[in-house]
Amino acid sequence: MDPQFSPFATPQSPAILMPPPSLLPPPSLPPPMTNERPNETPPHHSSSHHSERPGSHRYGGGGESKPSLLTQSPGSSLPGSVLNLASYNPLSIQSQHPPASVPSTSASASVPDSNLHPTLQNIVSTVNLGCTLDLKKIALYARNAEYNPKRFAAVIMRIRSPRTTALIFSSGKMVCTGAKSEEDSRLAARKYARIIQKLGFPAKFMDFKIQNIVGSIDVGFCLRLECFHTCHSQFSSYEPELFPGLIYRLHDPKVVLLIFVSGKVVITGAKLRTEINEAFDKIYPILRNFKKV
Repeated sequence: MDPQFSPFATPQSPAILMPPPSLLPPPSLPPPMTNERPNETPPHHSSSHHSERPGSHRYGGGGESKPSLLTQSPGSSLPGSVLNLASYNPLSIQSQHPPASVPSTSASASVPDSNLHPTLQNIVSTVNLGCTLDLKKIALYARNAEYNPKRFAAVIMRIRSPRTTALIFSSGKMVCTGAKSEEDSRLAARKYARIIQKLGFPAKFMDFKIQNIVGSIDVGFCLRLECFHTCHSQFSSYEPELFPGLIYRLHDPKVVLLIFVSGKVVITGAKLRTEINEAFDKIYPILRNFKKV
């Protein structure tokens, strides 16, 4: 180590700390604004941060502390050549100008209440063909028909358009399932009756009636079914060991709702599409009170 070097020694000459002439402000420009009181330090010393030795907190020959760009008032202006890039702190800039608040995406992702409508999943209808039927003959000559009297005492027949399934009994009664709308259920029942007529039976299309409509919907949030069952135990039953959903029975309209923790709701037992919508409009405000946070 050099015997003349000492980490606590101050520079011998103030000229060492003078900035290059290219960094000095022009003589015609006013001196840069600093936090120091006037007549304490020469104006050109305010731009000498980059030339000062690390660890030194004094000017070459003076006793005043070095002014810092971070302590300068926001309204002061410095020439571009005087800006000390070594002392730039991005955190200080972010603290003075906080980022603009970004709108939450959860509000936009959630569907508005006015757009929540149950979707029909299945419609069960019945019709009377008005004659007795030979189920073995129907199973033998009809397409897409199966008959196993040991398992079920009806012919199971399927068509593709509309995609439905019919249960045809020897008494002439028929049950049509799988349709997504009332119109499709009626159209499918007429097609099954026409197939029976082509096989030589005097079938008619009588007493068509929709027996059950099943709808489903996702409310978009999870539910606390235990608290729901505690507060509405008179109308609901919840046995998670037997069935994962809560069974809620409405009296007006007379439908049954299967409510799951995920927020999925199945509405069944309705005779009309309006009953499905009315039941959901009544249960939705109650579900909002038991939203899982």
